[in-house]
Amino acid sequence: MLKEVTKTEEDVALLEETTEEFQVLLYNDDVNTFDWVIECLIDICSHDELQAEQCALLVHFKGKAVVKKGSLNEMQTICQALCDRDLSAVVE
Repeated sequence: MLKEVTKTEEDVALLEETTEEFQVLLYNDDVNTFDWVIECLIDICSHDELQAEQCALLVHFKGKAVVKKGSLNEMQTICQALCDRDLSAVVE
């Protein structure tokens, strides 16, 4: 019986780990244009134009904004792609 409980606890821990949601946080800068940020969000995050514009405005006025949520691997890939285009982003 103890073995079954341990296995279940392991399953729960694995499920919690795989369902944990991460986010990409994009920071404002004084270098990149709105058009460039919007283009990057459309290309990399699969945002539509309106969503990309809204995110760009939030980043501009608030200094940062969450632009995407998902699994750790997916968010790391997106974050790296944004950084490769000279945007400032981190995964949280």
